[in-house]
Amino acid sequence: MAGETLVGPAPDGWEYTTLAVACQRGGGDIQTGPFGSQLHAADYVPIGIPSIMPQNIGDNRIVEEGIARIAQEDARRLSRYLVRAGDIVYSRRGDVERRALVRDNENGWLCGTGCLRVRLGDRGPDPRFATYYLGHPAVREWIVRHAHGATMPNLNTALLGACPFVVPPPNEQRAIAHILGTLDDKIELNRRMNESLEAVARALFKSWFVDFDPVRAKAEGRDSGLPNHIANLFPDSFEDSELGEIPTGWCFRTLSDVLSVLTDGSHSSPATTEFGLPMASVKDLTPWGVVVSTCRRISPRDFDGLVANGCQPSRGDILLSKDGARCLEIACEYQQEDQIVLLSSVAILRPKKRNWSSYIHTWLTLPSTRIYLREGFVSGSAIPRAVLKDLKRVELLVPSDQAVGAFDDEVEVLRERIRNNVNESATLARARDALLPKLISGEMRVGERTERSIHE
Repeated sequence: MAGETLVGPAPDGWEYTTLAVACQRGGGDIQTGPFGSQLHAADYVPIGIPSIMPQNIGDNRIVEEGIARIAQEDARRLSRYLVRAGDIVYSRRGDVERRALVRDNENGWLCGTGCLRVRLGDRGPDPRFATYYLGHPAVREWIVRHAHGATMPNLNTALLGACPFVVPPPNEQRAIAHILGTLDDKIELNRRMNESLEAVARALFKSWFVDFDPVRAKAEGRDSGLPNHIANLFPDSFEDSELGEIPTGWCFRTLSDVLSVLTDGSHSSPATTEFGLPMASVKDLTPWGVVVSTCRRISPRDFDGLVANGCQPSRGDILLSKDGARCLEIACEYQQEDQIVLLSSVAILRPKKRNWSSYIHTWLTLPSTRIYLREGFVSGSAIPRAVLKDLKRVELLVPSDQAVGAFDDEVEVLRERIRNNVNESATLARARDALLPKLISGEMRVGERTERSIHE
């Protein structure tokens, strides 16, 4: 097994071994997270040490949003499972090819139930190089192919440890990691910028449509701070409703009242093809769109059949995760040119009025909305899911068309910046994915000259 070459013949000075041997030489190891008997659902707390679960493993990064947490005393009890910066975390079940490098700010978090932790050790290969090697398409395919389980792939320490691993000289490891890491860092910066822009949109929404600041200012004879043409769109008084005090003339309606389409993707799963058209599921959904590169491919015939069945989103639709660990927690405005179809894990919400898309999307991303949806419209203990007939009776506040239009105008500038960042990140990801196999295989060599330029 150690002699198996996944990424091509090793150049002179490079060594093929296995991941387990590389870890052992460096003073590290591969370890599973705690078993369920060591950590129960009742042990999780609102504030504490983050516990990395499979759903928190993103694209080589840990996704902190919605992460579970444990108390300090449990962290001490389970100290052998705490991760260090430079560790690599894998999911033990399901999407076993995904991995995440532990960064400095995640030092001391828990490798949670359902995960595996790879530690290269202080004398081992560069962890950043290792995580890119493990992201090579051939290596990912090897891990999936060797994972146990017909319906649900399972990973264990022996299997992952047997994965062939190539070790270039240290200077080339660092140079490869630097080149690919620079692209990833820019992608991460764009992601954080988008989070900030979304936060601005949510703050404006909360001010106008939750706290009713413009209405309160007018009712109290104060200046709202808004331009007159916007302030004039808000009423100057409140009235009672079944759900509390709301601005005069506004009302609560159900999603079925404000949407022309509320459906989901295909409830059958066509065969995967090596080349074909993209079919997205909840794993491909982000707050800013669908990652088409991660979608599996289906035949044109199957694709056309799903289009005819209404499984294709249109620009301006809102896509909402309705199955899985993040049920009703991921929503995006679909503004892409890509032609895709969806699996049933994603719902399609199409507003009756086009300029309502930003309003409904932003409302869905509010923490208060997520709590409301999670507590009232999610069923299933093993796999959380929402049923379309239940979603139709979800209630939301319906302001005047003019106020909603003004909100749409205000946030469109933010949305445009978000879309630009997403497009730039997609370009960078394609460049990274094209470079990665060439660098990891040694087809494109870097070395002392590159290493010197890194430190200059």
